[in-house]
Order: sequence, then structure tokens, then C-alpha cells
Amino acid sequence: MENSLAQNPELGMKPREVVARLKFRTKRGELNMVVEVDSEMRKKLLQTKVKMGRLICSVGDYLAAKRCYKCSRYNQRHKECKGEKTCLLCEVGHPLKDIKTPTI
Repeated sequence: MENSLAQNPELGMKPREVVARLKFRTKRGELNMVVEVDSEMRKKLLQTKVKMGRLICSVGDYLAAKRCYKCSRYNQRHKECKGEKTCLLCEVGHPLKDIKTPTI
């Protein structure tokens, strides 16, 4: 990470302002890196490309919505849930595994 900070002095990033969260490969085999930054740094990054080693990389937003498996609400975990069991598809009070798919 420090290498990338040194290669992009025009952005004025400091090591404590950029926190690496995860890396993953897409189906195409492309490597993506998710970092956490403040809102001002995000605006700067979205308007430019970032140098990483020999690569010049584009920047985009990464959003991951958490969804409770129990009540189907967003931004909470099932361990903390106090709601009723709700189907993810029809939002009725039964678990998803009880849905029968029609056969043709």
C-alpha cells in the first residue's frame, strides 16, 4: 500500500487515511482491491486513475449491502435480529426453503 501512496503524490494520500479492506478476483480474472477512504479522498480518486506498480488503475465505488437472513431487512445481521422469519422473495412469514418452485 505504501508503494501506491508514493507513486501517487498528487493525491496527497497518507497511510492512515487509506485502509485496505479486501482483494478479490472477478470472473474475468481481474484483481480488484477495496480500500476505505474519507469522502474528500473518494472524490479525488473517482476523478483520476491510480498508479499501482506498473499498472494504471481506474477507481470506482464498491457497495456491499448487508441483509438479514432471518427477517430480510437490510443493514443488520441475523445474530442481532429481533424480527420475525420472513421469506426473501415474497416477504411473507415463512422461510425461503419452504417455497416450492413450479415444475413445467
